[in-house]
Amino acid sequence: MISPAARDALQGWLDAQKALKGASDNTITAYARDVADFLDFMTRHSGEAQGLAPLSRLGISDMRSWMAHERGRDVGARSLARKLSAVKSFYRWLSEREGFDASAVLSTRSPKFQRKLPRPLAEEAARQVIDTLEMQSATPWVAARDQAVVTLLYGCGLRISEALGLTGDDLPLGTALRIRGKGGKERMVPLIPAAREAVETYLALCPHDITPGSPVFRGVRGGALSPRLIQKVVEKTRAQLGLPATATPHAMRHSFATHLLNAGGDLRAIQELLGHASLSTTQVYTGVDTARLMEVYQRAHPKA
Repeated sequence: MISPAARDALQGWLDAQKALKGASDNTITAYARDVADFLDFMTRHSGEAQGLAPLSRLGISDMRSWMAHERGRDVGARSLARKLSAVKSFYRWLSEREGFDASAVLSTRSPKFQRKLPRPLAEEAARQVIDTLEMQSATPWVAARDQAVVTLLYGCGLRISEALGLTGDDLPLGTALRIRGKGGKERMVPLIPAAREAVETYLALCPHDITPGSPVFRGVRGGALSPRLIQKVVEKTRAQLGLPATATPHAMRHSFATHLLNAGGDLRAIQELLGHASLSTTQVYTGVDTARLMEVYQRAHPKA
């Protein structure tokens, strides 16, 4: 059981993450779960509720015990690294607020793991996915809907949640979309003709009324479209085309970024289009090989 003081501190940190750093609701939920689990373990580990004073005295052996406990629960290195990151962030905030030395927590080494780099589709494969999607449903408006959503992912680099978050307020479509991304951050994304035409084709066939504030993309019964339905139709499409399991809806967004960069797009401009907070995220996101980067360097650097 977590002490009232520790619970209040956790809530204060979560409020700060949301207000000052613009963390999304999903991120806040994950943070709350990870740190609450940590605090709960420390309570059971010490045999008493952990108020702020005991929490300030945690040592290296306590941290090792927690990490051993997590590994014993078969928590993978990637997940444990995520949990540790949340705990460190909480302790950094708490130590500054309460004025204690949190070096035992902050110096704990994160477990090493192999980062999975995103795998974009080849340009021809991305086009085949979009062209084949409409064959997965015998209902014309559903087929048009699925094709429109995936065209937005590849043609505009949207996250699936952003595409499904479009409402009647975004209509009629113009030459750009105002997208609210992670943490409530807004960005303007150019709407290419192919994406606009795909959405307009769907709208002309959709049997449900789309009013201001209501979702553009609907399920068969008229409710908001579930992301899982798009994931399933892409699964069927990739099986039909013989594409690997990495050919997911999110891979279409990866492909948007990579193909733009391959065509000579500016990395910082692509960062803005994707809504990434840091350029390093965009660099990992784009599947451009080292040989091409060296080619660009040799051609463009003034001293090359």
